[in-house]
Amino acid sequence: MFEVVTKFEDQIAKFFGAPYAIAFDSCTHGIEVCLRYTNVNKINVPKRTYLSIPFLANKIGIELEWRDENWQDYYYLTNNIIDAAVLWKKDSYIPNTFMGLSFQFQKHLSLGRGGIILTDNKEAAIQIKKMSYDGRLPNIPWRDQNIDTIGYHYYMTPETAQKGLDKLQEAIQTPPRQWVVNDWPDLTQMNIFKNR
Repeated sequence: MFEVVTKFEDQIAKFFGAPYAIAFDSCTHGIEVCLRYTNVNKINVPKRTYLSIPFLANKIGIELEWRDENWQDYYYLTNNIIDAAVLWKKDSYIPNTFMGLSFQFQKHLSLGRGGIILTDNKEAAIQIKKMSYDGRLPNIPWRDQNIDTIGYHYYMTPETAQKGLDKLQEAIQTPPRQWVVNDWPDLTQMNIFKNR
């Protein structure tokens, strides 16, 4: 049943030039799992981005530091975790990183919801996949596995992956929108983030 998810992951990895891709129900959840996997204690977030990213600091109990940055296509949250939610460019994977892509309805490959983490670390890819699937590996009944990893129930459904496969070629052939930093408000001016 989940073979279609693997096929979608493989196609996205191939397009971006990454050895591995792990599909999630959202880009934010993918980034959250990478933060948990790498056991960071702080994220450095641009003032202008989507608000779910700084919320992660509170959610997982780490420090949030704001910065002014006129970023384009992607930005670093840590030295190796990148929010690339709006990036759509062939062979753009950056080695030795975890890059989060989004398939939310406004994104170039619009699936309504979903995301992928790109990496070149095979061991990390296996562990992050398990973390996305309730601590288990896909395509093996969980009752037949000795679960050794905390999981978060953040996996991409086969239906979303199939939609991605159905729309992928059109997305590859269509020029993407170029997002600019002012597409997002200054989050530090919102009450929820003041004094953070």
